[in-house]
Amino acid sequence: GRSRLNRMKVALAHKRFDLRGGTERVFFRTATGLRDRGHDVHLFCQKFCIPLPAGITPHRVPGVSRPRTGRLLSFGIFAPLTISRADCDVVLSFDRLIKQDLFRSGGGPHKTFIEKMQRNGGWKSLWYRVSPYHRLALSIERRQITSGSRRIVAVCEQSKREMIQAYGIPEKKIVVILNGVDHEKFNPSRRHDVGQRMRRELGIQSNDRVVLFVGTGFRRKGLDRLLRLWRAGAIPNTYLLVVGGDARLAAYRSAWRANPNVIFAGPKPNVEDYYAVADVLALPSIQEAFGNVVLEGLAAGLPVITVPGVGAFDKVAGDLRIGLLENPDDPTELEYKLSLFLEPERWRALSHAARRTAEQYSWTTYLDQLEETLLSLYEQSAA
Repeated sequence: GRSRLNRMKVALAHKRFDLRGGTERVFFRTATGLRDRGHDVHLFCQKFCIPLPAGITPHRVPGVSRPRTGRLLSFGIFAPLTISRADCDVVLSFDRLIKQDLFRSGGGPHKTFIEKMQRNGGWKSLWYRVSPYHRLALSIERRQITSGSRRIVAVCEQSKREMIQAYGIPEKKIVVILNGVDHEKFNPSRRHDVGQRMRRELGIQSNDRVVLFVGTGFRRKGLDRLLRLWRAGAIPNTYLLVVGGDARLAAYRSAWRANPNVIFAGPKPNVEDYYAVADVLALPSIQEAFGNVVLEGLAAGLPVITVPGVGAFDKVAGDLRIGLLENPDDPTELEYKLSLFLEPERWRALSHAARRTAEQYSWTTYLDQLEETLLSLYEQSAA
């Protein structure tokens, strides 16, 4: 009832309106959820890649798409300018903007990511220090977090701690709002019909084991850690199914063309169908905040292997906790835990526990907390 009495004109900003990445799917769910609660929702994007849902107003933000440094800079500057002309009550950004009311940080601070990548040393470490793209991303992020936002949404407690540590901002500026998951779309019951159909399409036999990786930006998401095992033949008679995009996707495909057990499916709008194919989800990321794909995997009944600090793993208990990697860079530990979770006699109980865990996360709770935060910002402005 409260949302009907306080109908807001809400601006939501992100470079792409799409369903191909975790942030994009949360962006879509936020837009349709706020619309369903009676708010006037306006989207500000550079690209609209999928049909617009009814009752939502689109605004195209001008800018360049290449190189990525130009795309980052043009959206960061032009989105706030475009939004300012629309006279919205409150602005929620899912992307790097120089000005907004509320910024949702989906992946933790870029500053923390750079620090983690530099620990590996070598020429890559130097590149992260001098790269124009990363220097610009850090510059916009510093402004966005310290002075360009009135409040910040962190997707988990770990992400909140990292932001405070990286930028010294007061704790009261950050609100932690956990994502939800679609319990129908990601559901173990889909393994029988959808899963078997997808296996036939992919050339995978019904009794073959499948490890699923879902992510955009393969290096940050830890794909190379998984590929080491398949290169060494450490997980025999098992497929690695990679769903998602990367600037070097063509190079990865070319390098693994001779190995039939590694499949690069590319980015997919029907990502839920690929969960129905798999037995285990693996996401051994270098940096991860909430990990939407972890929650989607659990909802689909998949035991998950990932890294400490992932928000979607906060409510995981029992044997499923074995999936937390103590040393993500140790291929022996990763191999052992994958083999453990792929054992048929162990798998069924793990699958049931995964599904029960995911049922604790709902989009209704997410929207309740987000709406309350937006309303408080709106009421402060009105006052």
